[in-house]
Amino acid sequence: MTKDPLLARARGVWQELASAPVAFGTEGDVRVVASPGSRLGPPGWVGVVVLGGAAVVTAPTQDVADRIRAAVAGLPAAGLSDPGPIAKALPVGRVLGPAALAYVSGAGFRPVAADGLSVEQLPGGHPELTDLERAAGAEDAGEAGLDEITSPAFAVRVDGRIAAASGYRRWPARTAHLAVLTAPDRRGLGLARAAGSAAVRHALARDLLPQWRARVPASRRVAAGLGFVELGFQLSVEPT
Repeated sequence: MTKDPLLARARGVWQELASAPVAFGTEGDVRVVASPGSRLGPPGWVGVVVLGGAAVVTAPTQDVADRIRAAVAGLPAAGLSDPGPIAKALPVGRVLGPAALAYVSGAGFRPVAADGLSVEQLPGGHPELTDLERAAGAEDAGEAGLDEITSPAFAVRVDGRIAAASGYRRWPARTAHLAVLTAPDRRGLGLARAAGSAAVRHALARDLLPQWRARVPASRRVAAGLGFVELGFQLSVEPT
């Protein structure tokens, strides 16, 4: 059992999402289980989560689980950062990730001063958030997931227009899954950090575990600036 409370709490989230009796082992360990109801990836997909150097892999059927288990035997958990080993076991289609998984505690959080920026609170689904998503484009908006937040949105305006916004969706195990989006013409100005800082503060005040999932280096840098620590990654693979 890990002595790192942040890692232990993060692992608890994904063990619950696995929807099967499975737990992360010691560093390097890979545990594969069949779990038709797993939420480690989209329904029917193979889900891979590595945290603290140990992996949990869920498969939609027992047959797929057995094939993956044989394919990854002897492979360290870090070797699952690409779908190659899984592709040796079965035909695959779409792949999502890998995306880094980062977490922050109240003690590790580094809030950002607004520095003259106005951060306002809006209800999720506010029309101006939709305008921001439209400006960012479908791919970036989908990656951010701002339309899925259950918290209020925390928005930064520039010249009267929302240029960045953040919020979170409540996940199991008292987790706050962060969403952050910045208008393409306003990136690199620290707006995402200001909006994200407000959302993280809101989550921590409610004793939630902030989780930041990102593939893009810029997003990972924003998280690091707020004190998030990358503990592993998530990968989802579609069997065909």
